[in-house]
Amino acid sequence: MTKRSVVIGVGHYLPERVVPNAEFEKTLDTSDEWIRSRSGIERRHFAAPDETTSDLATYAAQAALADAGLEAGDIDAIILATSTADLTFPSVATMVQSRLGMTRGFAFDVQAVCAGFIYALSNANALILSGQANRVLVIGAETFSRILDMNDRATCVLFGDGAGALVLEAQEGKGTPEDRGILAADLNSDGSYREMLYVDGGVSTTGTAGKLRMQGNPLFRQAVEKLASTADAALARAGLGHEDIDWIVPHQANIRIIQGTAKKLGLSMDKVVVTVQDHGNTSAASIPLALSVGKARGQIKPGDLLVTEAIGGGLAWGAVVLRW
Repeated sequence: MTKRSVVIGVGHYLPERVVPNAEFEKTLDTSDEWIRSRSGIERRHFAAPDETTSDLATYAAQAALADAGLEAGDIDAIILATSTADLTFPSVATMVQSRLGMTRGFAFDVQAVCAGFIYALSNANALILSGQANRVLVIGAETFSRILDMNDRATCVLFGDGAGALVLEAQEGKGTPEDRGILAADLNSDGSYREMLYVDGGVSTTGTAGKLRMQGNPLFRQAVEKLASTADAALARAGLGHEDIDWIVPHQANIRIIQGTAKKLGLSMDKVVVTVQDHGNTSAASIPLALSVGKARGQIKPGDLLVTEAIGGGLAWGAVVLRW
């Protein structure tokens, strides 16, 4: 028998404020048509002024726990992926831990920007396989609206706020690709691409949060190539091929990147869970958000083989292959 990390619950949360593309027409030289044609985004959610990343994360965590039929005391660890923490420290994960009423175990943050949830999921899997945890709550949560330059039409229209979470539980499998749970992961980074996507501030430089800066066209080219290659690497480690995929659940950054990656993998868009039109790019929250929405829509069903992949600042990128 082989130990596997199986998804037993999933949930998400979106702030109440919905920001349609038309809202940007009031202050920027842009239009709904321009934004849609270049990104596929129609609307996104922005957090309220008094709403923080830990708020969004807590709501998503509560939804995932409810879906799993568990309470906070049943969880051994929390891993939370974010680039927009409430404070420099402590971690958002420990704030969520407290708000859930979880008084045992441990909690920590992972920062790999848009690839953060893939990194968090891989770390959670390692904790379960090593026997250090039996159940892990994995969360992606962001309030990217706080670090956007609202005068930069190339970036501020692309991002949104939200959170998604899932519960992983140790279960026994047969050690074959037919097992439920995480079957393989592939993680990568290359710091030489830093200038393509970064925030121009920080504790040890400006002492401010800074604003997001991006080189869109070069990043697009890197994204499609790297997302397809990391998906292939993870599938190979799982002993599976493109024909075995039921759903790609990609990082929801840009519809053209999503379409380009699917094409490179030789897959129809009918096999891709797409939420970017409603949420924009929610960075580390986008994959768990899409998983939760995909399940709620009835797209993702027990036994389906999923490939999740993401790329973000660093550059950092990776993929996870799992059977739902």
